[in-house]
Amino acid sequence: MQAKQKSEAGVPRQEERADWPSDWMRATLGMCALQALESGPSYGYAIVAELAEAGMGTVRGGTLYPLLTRFEAAGWVETQWRAGDGGPGRKYFSLTAAGRASLEEQRFAWLSFARTTSAYLKPQKTETT
Repeated sequence: MQAKQKSEAGVPRQEERADWPSDWMRATLGMCALQALESGPSYGYAIVAELAEAGMGTVRGGTLYPLLTRFEAAGWVETQWRAGDGGPGRKYFSLTAAGRASLEEQRFAWLSFARTTSAYLKPQKTETT
């Protein structure tokens, strides 16, 4: 088995992590769920799979579905039941114009915050003797 490569600080590289701190996930899951819907309608399991593939780790349906329900109440997503292929139907979620506007606003704010935080957290160069 090949060992995971680590960063200089000994922490697994971002693309190898799937166990992000839960408070980080709570802070970002909403906008990531909206992002997953940006390209078109999708259903819960597919959203979970897309987030996992993007490196976000495992998101439980019990976390995602209440979030999507809140987004529907806020007018950010619409739902539609579609017949399943040889199985039960699926509830598809799609972004509304308000949802797209919210995603864009959140994306801009998050990227600005991430740049500021990253600049602050950048390791200081120290003199060695």
